[in-house]
Amino acid sequence: MKVDVAGYLSGARFISSPNCDERPSGSEVSLLVIHNISMPPDVFVGDGVIELFTNQLNPNFYYYEAIRDIKVSAHFFVRRNGEVIQFVSCRKRAWHAGVSYWKGKTCCNDFSIGVEMEGSDTTPFTDSQYVALVTLTIELSKVYPIIDIAGHSDIAPERKTDPGPHFDWCRYREALLAAEQS
Repeated sequence: MKVDVAGYLSGARFISSPNCDERPSGSEVSLLVIHNISMPPDVFVGDGVIELFTNQLNPNFYYYEAIRDIKVSAHFFVRRNGEVIQFVSCRKRAWHAGVSYWKGKTCCNDFSIGVEMEGSDTTPFTDSQYVALVTLTIELSKVYPIIDIAGHSDIAPERKTDPGPHFDWCRYREALLAAEQS
């Protein structure tokens, strides 16, 4: 895996999301935001997340009727098996953070890269997901000056809980440190 100058990750499947736009002039990526998502909730099969990020949800499906008009995306989606799917170039602003703030700055989408982990607040993440996330984080940090890594719950604490209590921050940070030292 390697991030190219256009902001695309080699080795990742790319599916274009229309839910993005240009970053504001002068914005520099300095934050990585980790989320969890499953569509419908706690279901880890199918293409619900892909359909959500590409505005192709079937509104006749019981859960999707209420969210069919939501326009969201993330730069990356890490499936349970460790597959990484990219939806938006890292040079663009994906719509993953919503109303958010970090270290005195609002609109975290302007200066962050969003990574959605296929999962939920009630289910542990897989070994394959941690391996993929660590690899992705290291590759992103080679191109972007990522100063901070936060959960969605850290940047929008009044309304978000992800990546949730089953995301093992110690495991992730220790694996990052070990990979950087090798």
